[in-house]
Amino acid sequence: MKVLRKPQYWESLQAIEDYIAHDNPLAAINLWLDIDDQVSRLSDPNFPRRRGRVAGTLELVVHPNYVVILEQSLDTVTALEVLHAAMKYP
Repeated sequence: MKVLRKPQYWESLQAIEDYIAHDNPLAAINLWLDIDDQVSRLSDPNFPRRRGRVAGTLELVVHPNYVVILEQSLDTVTALEVLHAAMKYP
């Protein structure tokens, strides 16, 4: 399965890294790498994801505090955005 990342995914991931880097640059880099590694692993159709709260989406819980919003077709998974779990969504 092919994994794509929308610009909003990269922008939200960068915003999270920037915020965390104010206090702990190493933790920020490690979180970025961990989140994106898990998104890459979505190429495996058995890698866990859950039904999204918005119709037509899925969610990948990448950390207790962060969720990646996804869309999936037969051969592609698209990472749309990374959200903090405390954010009101949708």
